[in-house]
Amino acid sequence: MAKLILSMDGLVLKEIALSKERTTIGRRPSNDIQIDNLAISGEHAAVVTILNDSFLEDLNSTNGTLVNGQPVKKHFLKNGDVVELGKYKLKFITEQAAAGGAAYEKSVGMAPGRAAPSPAPAAAAPQSAPPPSGVLGAVQILNGANAGRELEMVKPLTTLGKPGVQVAVIARRPQGYFITHVEGAKFPTVNGQAIDAQARPLKDHDVIEIAGIKMEFFVKA
Repeated sequence: MAKLILSMDGLVLKEIALSKERTTIGRRPSNDIQIDNLAISGEHAAVVTILNDSFLEDLNSTNGTLVNGQPVKKHFLKNGDVVELGKYKLKFITEQAAAGGAAYEKSVGMAPGRAAPSPAPAAAAPQSAPPPSGVLGAVQILNGANAGRELEMVKPLTTLGKPGVQVAVIARRPQGYFITHVEGAKFPTVNGQAIDAQARPLKDHDVIEIAGIKMEFFVKA
């Protein structure tokens, strides 16, 4: 199981096992990892862990989040990565350090009236695992300026939504495809019902709504 080691000025303060799919970091007591320091935002960052993959998301914090000295908004964590929040450091350790690491599909901003950007090439180019059960998942946009556009789920993780408003991730697992809420006060809906904090399995022809945009999930043979 992956874990984070919290330290300040070289002094280890605690170890936190990433046993939840979503682990929040911030100054407020409601966070899974509370850091009571004014340099840390109330809800500063979150780590989403799906199977053996974890990625860090900065939650529009005031002072930002660094990984290995570089500012990030989203970052797939690799064994040994050091997350910096002010004077505090969180070292990411995993017992199953991936050889290649996973790459995520760039978020598809789907605000009405704006064309969605083309997916950016991944920083690394790991070989894609075969789709679960021999099928490939995809979504088709049902409304808005990009209605009719189809996006195949060819990456282990694909993020969808509008950063700062509502973001979800669809993960490809051996058992199938699962959607998990990542960012936003409101949770995405599947067939008109809001999902909860846990990953929800997707079925063929499920209708997902994220940031006001509806899309249909389907599988290809």
